[in-house]
Amino acid sequence: MPSNSQPTIVFVHGAFADSSGWLGPISRLEADGFTALAPANPLRGLRSDADYLRAFLNTVPGPIVLVGHSYGGAVITNAATGNPNVKALVYINAFALDEGEPVAVANELGGGHSSLTEHILARPFPGAAEGDADAYIDPAFFHSIFGQDLPKADAAALAATQRPAALSTLGVPSGPPAWKSIPSWYLVSSADRIIPPEAERFMAARAKARTVEIDSSHVAMISHPREVADLILDAIRTTTRESVNS
Repeated sequence: MPSNSQPTIVFVHGAFADSSGWLGPISRLEADGFTALAPANPLRGLRSDADYLRAFLNTVPGPIVLVGHSYGGAVITNAATGNPNVKALVYINAFALDEGEPVAVANELGGGHSSLTEHILARPFPGAAEGDADAYIDPAFFHSIFGQDLPKADAAALAATQRPAALSTLGVPSGPPAWKSIPSWYLVSSADRIIPPEAERFMAARAKARTVEIDSSHVAMISHPREVADLILDAIRTTTRESVNS
């Protein structure tokens, strides 16, 4: 059971998604007495998204376990740097970027290759810089590349409600990574068709993350909520134990 020093668990979603994707792990963790928060990720640019999350984290008292999915991993990597309250980073099929590394390059790490850009629809948005646009996954391919282990009806609903990310975000270099100073955990999905499993394994190893691998699509938190919650619980127990013993 949680103690008085239990952390708040903050979940950060990625592109083409929203915070509702975390409902499965959140329900399991809240049933165990933990407090969870899942703010909306603006998806407007890595620097501004990280600034937004950094400001949000400053309103959360006490220890924090920070969880990111997909592009949300890039955001937590930047937002947690220098925040002493963040005790653990948990990456779920996520970008654990190094300094100067953009998402577009990280997708090719470890010899992997993502076909995501072949299935993107670009739509203009007001105030966009020249060449920028909102990126959506073509609904015709959403089930086959984003969540192939979900029922087709559920994937269709996710495709219809997906939140776009600014295309320019793909090329923004990351800042100093929080995983160099904060203990990290990583869930690799061997059937991920958005971030290649080879890239996920590479980033997990580079961050010296405690890693588990499962047979899942890109949306492990939806198709495998128990495994995601268990990894978060391991991060909580490990960092709480280390804090008590220090």
